[in-house]
Amino acid sequence: MTLIRFRDRGARGRHQGGEIDAHHSFSFADYNDPKHMGFRDLRVLNEDRVVPGAGLAEHPHHDMEIVTIVLKGAIEHRDNLGNASTIRAGEVQRMSAGRGIRHSERNPSTDERTHLLQIWIIPQETGGDPSYDQKSFDLDMARNQWVTIASQDGRAGSLTLRQDASMEMARLDEGMNLARDLKPGRGYWVQIVAGIAALNGTEMREGDGAAITSEDLLEIVADSDAEVLLIDMR
Repeated sequence: MTLIRFRDRGARGRHQGGEIDAHHSFSFADYNDPKHMGFRDLRVLNEDRVVPGAGLAEHPHHDMEIVTIVLKGAIEHRDNLGNASTIRAGEVQRMSAGRGIRHSERNPSTDERTHLLQIWIIPQETGGDPSYDQKSFDLDMARNQWVTIASQDGRAGSLTLRQDASMEMARLDEGMNLARDLKPGRGYWVQIVAGIAALNGTEMREGDGAAITSEDLLEIVADSDAEVLLIDMR
């Protein structure tokens, strides 16, 4: 049975405060929708815009793989493991919360909003030591192809995840066609990060998402310059 369930950008949950404007593809914080509690091991996919100087005070996490993709600007990270770093546009952060970690996030700029995606993946096993890593990925140098940014085995220099899952991104030129074979039994989430692109013939725009099961082939056609995130899960 062919099944693609589209998640319209305008139907997402939203928290619009004075410091952070956040869209939630799945239930998160004060947004609770029993029909949208996640997809397989993907529990959270938030798109956040953070005003200069704002952020989140120190808070805890446990038993979650948290990936932050900075799209514009920067985010400053500090945690109780002693990590203090700035993640800039083009960089990706992975925080394995394990048995527990505390961290804070802040936009260090005085004049530029930070635009980012934050993704939570349920780990294969609970507990374990928390850990942190970040890497830069030049999508412009690898335009019109998939670039693996996170995976269980750290392939192709990607960040490692404690789950049978991977994340790939592609930056496409207008008119380009990018295909990918899909494996039986796997689940795939597609998120349009920027621009306009058709997924197997259906137009999607920035902020739209789709859950894919029982498809043999994923075909993305860029109707404008576009950026796409693909999450592959057991």
